[in-house]
Amino acid sequence: MPQVAQYIRGLLETQSKITLLDVVRDGRTVLDEIREHQPDVLIVDALLQGRINGLAIAQEVREAGLDVPIIALTVPQKPIKIGEGMGATAVLSMPFSGYDFIKLLSEMHEASRARAPEALSRVFSFFSAKGGVGTTTIAYNVAAAIASRHMRVALIDGSLQFGDIRALLRLEEDVPSIVQLPTTHVQRVDLEQVMYHDRSGVDVLLAPPRIEMAEMVTPRDVERLLYLVRKIYNVVIIDTATSVDDMVLAYFDASDAIIQVLSYEWTTLSRAKAMTATLSAINVPIEKVRYLVNRSDSMGGLSRDALVEAIGRPADYEVVSDGILVLEANNRGQPFTTLGPDAEISRDVLKVATELMKTKEPTPWPTRDVAAAANPG
Repeated sequence: MPQVAQYIRGLLETQSKITLLDVVRDGRTVLDEIREHQPDVLIVDALLQGRINGLAIAQEVREAGLDVPIIALTVPQKPIKIGEGMGATAVLSMPFSGYDFIKLLSEMHEASRARAPEALSRVFSFFSAKGGVGTTTIAYNVAAAIASRHMRVALIDGSLQFGDIRALLRLEEDVPSIVQLPTTHVQRVDLEQVMYHDRSGVDVLLAPPRIEMAEMVTPRDVERLLYLVRKIYNVVIIDTATSVDDMVLAYFDASDAIIQVLSYEWTTLSRAKAMTATLSAINVPIEKVRYLVNRSDSMGGLSRDALVEAIGRPADYEVVSDGILVLEANNRGQPFTTLGPDAEISRDVLKVATELMKTKEPTPWPTRDVAAAANPG
């Protein structure tokens, strides 16, 4: 019923935590839409009596083995009894308030997540308030180390203007990037056509090849994209730009942990101190931020006490320097963890990867509840 779909659309447009993926007007296409969009919740209008009615769609979804939670809309005059084999299916009677609707969506999604914790992916943003500390190299090598454990890993080149990952991998301008993706309704097949499959086993979503093209991507585009990427990959690594803007904050919001890369150098620590204050001011939980000191054994650097004084606690991880190995690996466009797996720097990065994978409780994500509304005809 168009009026119901419009009412739901209006409710969802007033908040930012839930995204309406699509309104499906032909019930015969619902299964294909679910497989492509992979929604967290499916809404069906049980009152419609088209070629395929709402309850018949819900039954087909279950018979197809799809475990997506379903909300069936009805009215008190036409109560619905949920039969066996319908799994996570709830009934919501119209009229209902926006509060009741959002509450039910959230509860069903959280219950679904609790039933399948192994399906959860993890997102980590690698960030530095100062350039030149090796953030991109560390992010790439951590991604490669996790991929070597037979996990699906996506590496996102979040430095949209300068494309640091593209430069590191020595890729030409004609290699597809994020700007080749649709701005709305990104599907899995779209993503697969754009991802660069690196020989390290990591799938890479590249930044645009030219600076001015970065304006074609918005934080909202990134939020929608990350929702889909989390559905496909076990681990998502984002190499962010050295800035604090809406795009970087969107990465932070989507992340289970923010790994801030530092060095024992005063300018870096000074900026890290300012960044710590900023994250606190915008209510980012302190436990969400991890600190990694790169080139931790470099001669002439400041002491660990100076770092503690700047950020208020010791670093979580340390990675030693190995200029010769890193330079050779970067010039080849491959991970140093592969080129020199027994080197101390590689062992340090492997330890970082291992510790990150112990992250058990992903941080709630602003766009975690996504509803696909079925409006069969």
